[in-house]
Amino acid sequence: MTTATRKPRADSARNRERLLLSAAEVFRTGGGAASLEAVARHAGVGIGTLYRHFPTREALFEAVYRREVEQLAQLAEDLSGGDDPVGALRRWLHANIALVATKKGMLAALALAVDGSSDLYAYSRVRLTGAIARLLEPAVKAGALRGDVEAEDILHTLVGMCLLRKEPGWEDTVIRLVDIFLDGLRLRPGGAA
Repeated sequence: MTTATRKPRADSARNRERLLLSAAEVFRTGGGAASLEAVARHAGVGIGTLYRHFPTREALFEAVYRREVEQLAQLAEDLSGGDDPVGALRRWLHANIALVATKKGMLAALALAVDGSSDLYAYSRVRLTGAIARLLEPAVKAGALRGDVEAEDILHTLVGMCLLRKEPGWEDTVIRLVDIFLDGLRLRPGGAA
């Protein structure tokens, strides 16, 4: 006998989406120590609803992180193909800083994401380097950026910049550093770096 997989009810899907949006905001502003009750309150649902969707704190953190990685991959797709490949890469890198801001609030619980052998690490590395490559390749082909930089180089640089900054307002500093870094990758007329 086969059992059919039921599609989630519309209200259940809406609750899950509200929980993910609320969790991202609560973790971004309150850090990894923010309570799950605060997430449920922010989403306008009861704590039981939160636990039905996310049975553990780690499950919620991972779902938020995966959702934001997917949004960044989609953003790269949306930005690709335009007339300004360097500007598209810059906009994507700036958007990534918001992801890292959320992740910084979850680092304690997301130790598995930092572990190079975890599924979450592998998933995010593949999706994010693929997104960068999608934006980097047209900029290199157009002769706007150096050809000796790889997508993974850019990802490591970005993450390193984000994780070194801890003070309030660190995002503005990292955006400035990313802009300096990206400008350093530009080719001057005649193809010189």
